[in-house]
Amino acid sequence: MRTPFIAGNWKMNKTAAEGVEFANEIKAELDAIEGVDIAFCPPYLAVPAVAAALQGTKIGVGAQNMYFEESGAYTGEVAPNMLTPFCRYVILGHSERRAMFGETDEGVNKKIKAALAHGLTPIVCVGESLEQNQAGETQAFVGGQVRAAFDGLTAGEMAQCVIAYEPIWAIGTGLTASVEQAGEIIGGTVRAAVADMFGTETADKVRIQYGGSVKADNVAEFMAHPDIDGALVGGAALKASFVDLVRNAVV
Repeated sequence: MRTPFIAGNWKMNKTAAEGVEFANEIKAELDAIEGVDIAFCPPYLAVPAVAAALQGTKIGVGAQNMYFEESGAYTGEVAPNMLTPFCRYVILGHSERRAMFGETDEGVNKKIKAALAHGLTPIVCVGESLEQNQAGETQAFVGGQVRAAFDGLTAGEMAQCVIAYEPIWAIGTGLTASVEQAGEIIGGTVRAAVADMFGTETADKVRIQYGGSVKADNVAEFMAHPDIDGALVGGAALKASFVDLVRNAVV
C-alpha cells in the first residue's frame, strides 16, 4: 500500500513571518490526521523559519526548486546541500519553471540525481498543455517527460521519487481533469512508463500525485482512484481550509 501524500506548493506567496503564522495556525490539526504524509513547500526565504515552526510534527518541508551543483558561480541559485538541513522534499520540473524559466528535461534529470544524492525526495512534475491535450498528444508527451526525467536512475532511486501529474491547463485555472482523465494518464501513461523503465514492482512503489485546481471538495474523488496517491496543491494550500483538504483525502 502506498501512503497518500498531500503537498502544498505555496509558490511565491507568504513571507517568512506569514509562513510561520500560517504553520502555527494549522499544524496541530494537520499533525492529528493519520494515514497521510503532508508537506509544506514555502518560498526559499521562508523555508528555515517554517521548518523550525514544524519541528516535532510529522509535517515535512520541501523547497520549490534547486540547482544540481553543490557550489559555484551560479548567481541566484540554491544548492541541494543548502536545503538538506531544513527540507525533506524538493519540487522539480514544475510547469511554471519549464515555461517561464526555460527548464529542460535534461536539467530536471540532473536535479533529480543531485537531490537523491543528498537524501532529498524529489517531487517531479509532468504534464501537458491544453493544445497538446486537445491534439491527442498527452500520452506521448507526458510519457516522454517521464522517460527523460528518470533516465539513468536505478530502480532503488526511482522508488524514492514522487511524481506529480499536473495538466498545465488545470493549474490555477479552475479547470480540473476528471478523475477518469487523471487516472488514465497517471496509471496508463506515467506509471506505465515507470514500469517499462524499471519494472512493475518498482512502479507499484512510486507515489503519483495529481495536481491542478485540487480543493477540499474534490480531493476525495481523486483519492478514490487506485492509481492516484495524493495531490500537489497550489492555491488551496494557502488557506486554513487546507486542513479540510488533507482530512478529506483520507476519508
